[in-house]
Amino acid sequence: MSGITDGFAGTDEQEELRRTARAFFELKSPEHEVRRVMETPEGYDREVWRQMADQLGLHGLAIGEEFGGSGYGYAELGVVVEESGRALLPGPFFGSVVMAGSALMCCDDEGAQSRYLPRIATGKTIAALALTEQSGRWSAETIHTSARRRGTQWFINGSKTFVLDGHVADLLLVVARTDAGVSLFAVDDTEGLSRRMLSTLDATRRQARIDFDDTPAELIGTEGQAWPALSHALDIAAACLAAEQVGGAQRCLEIAVGYAKTRRQFGRPIGSFQAVRHKCADLMLEIECARGAAQYAVHTAAQRLDELPAAASLAKAYCSDVYTKAAAANIQIHGGIGFTWEHPAHMYFKRAKSSEHLLGDPAYHRGLLADRVGI
Repeated sequence: MSGITDGFAGTDEQEELRRTARAFFELKSPEHEVRRVMETPEGYDREVWRQMADQLGLHGLAIGEEFGGSGYGYAELGVVVEESGRALLPGPFFGSVVMAGSALMCCDDEGAQSRYLPRIATGKTIAALALTEQSGRWSAETIHTSARRRGTQWFINGSKTFVLDGHVADLLLVVARTDAGVSLFAVDDTEGLSRRMLSTLDATRRQARIDFDDTPAELIGTEGQAWPALSHALDIAAACLAAEQVGGAQRCLEIAVGYAKTRRQFGRPIGSFQAVRHKCADLMLEIECARGAAQYAVHTAAQRLDELPAAASLAKAYCSDVYTKAAAANIQIHGGIGFTWEHPAHMYFKRAKSSEHLLGDPAYHRGLLADRVGI
């Protein structure tokens, strides 16, 4: 049940990358390792993180060669995040490489890119994008954290919450408001900075609250002009997250089908009953549609097409719904055991629900899609 959609079948090189990434994640992120890492303070395995960067070069896939990356693109990054979603990989890959990396790649500041992107590409720096505040919304008008300049130095005051991997980030990319408007800043020390890990539904994806009290910061790009670049970066991240959701949904279907073939009731496999067969068939159809939407969104990001904003919102809204439905159906098909802590179904359901809200929930993206296509 590979589920490759013919219209967006990858190149031979991308499919080899998929096989390599899947083999690596199956070896390094099996269920028992996910459970172990979930219980650690950091929430990720440093050695696996290092191997992903040094041995496979995954961190630098979408980073230009001039900034220490391999210069492939978002199509290849989409393949990797889909496989990481299938394996429930815990850790800061999405937050650092996809979100923070894309924000830096989209900003018009070659100096900042040269300073920070090479270290992200090698995995030596874990970066986090600190954008959302108390409302949890991913929009410019909700930015109230302020930045003021005294002499030649910028200082940030305010709070950011729901910061993905903010508890372990070496570099914070902070979105703050100046007199000129929304701006982007780099914070790479702890002076005037406090962090508090948040209690979250999904223990494989950590979030933190970060408070700034006259925290020294470095302006990235032009003051007051950050939002267009950030909006573009968020669209790229939404497209990649949709691909990750497809990977998780596909795995939920595989687990459910495997169980339905072996679990017997009334002298026959439960997969032979019409209700279960039709549920699995319906899920397969929806996952294939979701895969097409996600792959198109990643394609528009890779090709820098004007359709990216609409494609990203469409994919994020639809793939969120499909992943949640697949994770819930997996539990239902398993029956009572699917609700237990010992079974992995609950971990996929929690990831599905957390991903549903990350970067905006389906209702938010349907509204964005309507605006973007002029409905």
